Amino acid sequence: MKKKCVPCKLGDAPMSSKELQSHLKELEQGWNIEKDHHLAKEYKFKNFKEALSFVSDIGQIADDEGHHPDLELGWGYVRVNLFTHKINGMTENDFILADKIDASHIARFGKPV
Repeated sequence: MKKKCVPCKLGDAPMSSKELQSHLKELEQGWNIEKDHHLAKEYKFKNFKEALSFVSDIGQIADDEGHHPDLELGWGYVRVNLFTHKINGMTENDFILADKIDASHIARFGKPV
């Protein structure tokens, strides 16, 4: 995705359920919308070192975009939770970042089987 994250303002409205479902269809498989509040996806890895390396990749993408996910790291997995903290809901930024995270994963580790 060539779009960049754009800072939102306090008072901006989160996306509606209908908008969320429409944007979800544009992402790679594995993303879920949880409670109309955040996007979540878990990535699997062969070991802790690969998972940690992917977290570092996500950190670089997040800093470049100025939009930061909540991450959970464990042996062989990384769980990504995305929502726009400023408005406590989701915006297009969350989908932009999800797409960029998937692209990074595919480029480095290939598509999940």
